Amino acid sequence: MKLLLEILLAIFLHPIAFVLCVVNILGRRDLRGLQKVLWIVVTFIWGLGPILYVLLGDGAFW
Repeated sequence: MKLLLEILLAIFLHPIAFVLCVVNILGRRDLRGLQKVLWIVVTFIWGLGPILYVLLGDGAFW
């Protein structure tokens, strides 16, 4: 259910999803600097970026 909510948030409210992703990315200690920058660039893609981050990057919005 949480995944479905995150996908809908990423599609319809991308600016909020983007900010939540960036906050999560910056707080992660398992990523290096370049990895963080790349994930931030990927999450900038409207609708698809945050979904990729949640599914492939082992991330979360909250």
